[in-house]
Amino acid sequence: MRNQRLLLKFGLIFLIFTVVTLLISGFATYVHQTRIYQEQQEQKLRQIAEYLSDVIKADGEAFPIYQEYFTAHYEELEIPVDFPDAAAAREAYEVLFAQQYPGKVLGRDVAFDELSPEVQKAYAIYNHEYYLALFEQAAKTFGLIYAYYVVPTGEDLHMYWVLDAIREDRGDGNIQLCMDVYEAMDQHKRMWEAWNTGEAPSGYDTYDNEFGKTYAWYTPLYLNGVKLGLIGTEVEIAAYNRAIAMNTLRQLASITAILLAAVAITLLFIDRAYISKIRKLSGAVAAYASNKNAGIVREIEQNGRDELCRLGNQTAAMILELDNYMKSLLETTEELFQAKEQVDIESKLARKDALTGVLNRNAYEEEVKRLTWQMSDGYTRFGFVVVDLNFLKRMNDTYGHEFGNITIQECCRLVRSVFARSPVFRIGGDEFAVVLENEDYAEITKLVETFKAEMKKQSGDPWKRFSAAIGYALYDPSKDDCVTNVFMRADKAMYRNKKEMKAERR
Repeated sequence: MRNQRLLLKFGLIFLIFTVVTLLISGFATYVHQTRIYQEQQEQKLRQIAEYLSDVIKADGEAFPIYQEYFTAHYEELEIPVDFPDAAAAREAYEVLFAQQYPGKVLGRDVAFDELSPEVQKAYAIYNHEYYLALFEQAAKTFGLIYAYYVVPTGEDLHMYWVLDAIREDRGDGNIQLCMDVYEAMDQHKRMWEAWNTGEAPSGYDTYDNEFGKTYAWYTPLYLNGVKLGLIGTEVEIAAYNRAIAMNTLRQLASITAILLAAVAITLLFIDRAYISKIRKLSGAVAAYASNKNAGIVREIEQNGRDELCRLGNQTAAMILELDNYMKSLLETTEELFQAKEQVDIESKLARKDALTGVLNRNAYEEEVKRLTWQMSDGYTRFGFVVVDLNFLKRMNDTYGHEFGNITIQECCRLVRSVFARSPVFRIGGDEFAVVLENEDYAEITKLVETFKAEMKKQSGDPWKRFSAAIGYALYDPSKDDCVTNVFMRADKAMYRNKKEMKAERR
């Protein structure tokens, strides 16, 4: 019974250890899953917003024309709450346009401002139904609770809800259009941050409204470099938390199964390796107490006591070995950690240019591989900028390599300053490459002009006034079958600029 109680105590200790471990693991797993799922949701909402933005941009000037007219005349428009799609409104507009402007094309033969009020109104109704259906379909397809488009009116904290993927009846069977609301800064922090900065912020606004508790994410809509409004997307917090909880429970179940199996195996080992020996010794002592057999006493003295002594010694030796093992394990772990830190440092240094601090040629080759992989998966929004210093050899020969290095650093500083949202690589002694993505991709023409203008403003010592040629190219599926082709076109553009700069100096 005592031996059984000892095994029960071991079991209780391991049970407490298991429960504590599961609690800590559960909390850590939940925090980790929350971070991962938040990143996934931000990426998902960003992609949805980019999809809506791309569809709108594909219509060219149609959307700005519609938005300007709509915000000025929305009170005059009547759009049925139950319209199935924009087909009927489109047909009505096209028939009316053809009647009043036979043989003409909007935007080519006649401007929107020249249209009659009836045609303008029909055009606005058709476009509103079309874009509203687009937002509704996006919300349905991607599992959003809400998708909409808002436009600041110009008045402080004042918004127009232009496209609202939830149709609300204004009382006469028509949709309530362009809701006019004032949005407090503290309640819609990231919405105003997106508008004021012109960039999609990190994180969400949290709302508690008729749709329940939701997370809202915003991205600005740009067309031809003009910021028109904000695309908003919302997900339900309950669904968000359910997904996190389910992922956490699945991982916790796996950890629980592993721990319980480990505890069961450990208890079985303890019983067979140790407690069974004590049980055997206890039986011998009980037999001696019962039979009073002197031979058994001698057996206990010679074997039983020696066995217990050796067991004690073995236990002590085991503890010492375990202690030494743990120390050795800690030392090994520390050595491995230090080795990993050293490898991380060396890995970063291997990707970093020592003179300028930007990424080096090795990192550039890795970036080409990444772009090649993404391009094979349909990714097309990227390009290259190539910058090449002029007269670096003359600078080195005249002032020395030390000042030539300063010239290289100054050139790199300007490249990093202008293309601040793109990775910069030093791919040669006097040559830099920039991989264009995101905002820099959309604003490349403006950024190149900024680079040239800033270069002309240089003053001070000769080695701080550098001259550099610049060229760029964006991926074009009709011209480029690989990433290297895009770079080569950018390189050729840089050399054309270099020749132009030489011609100007003559």
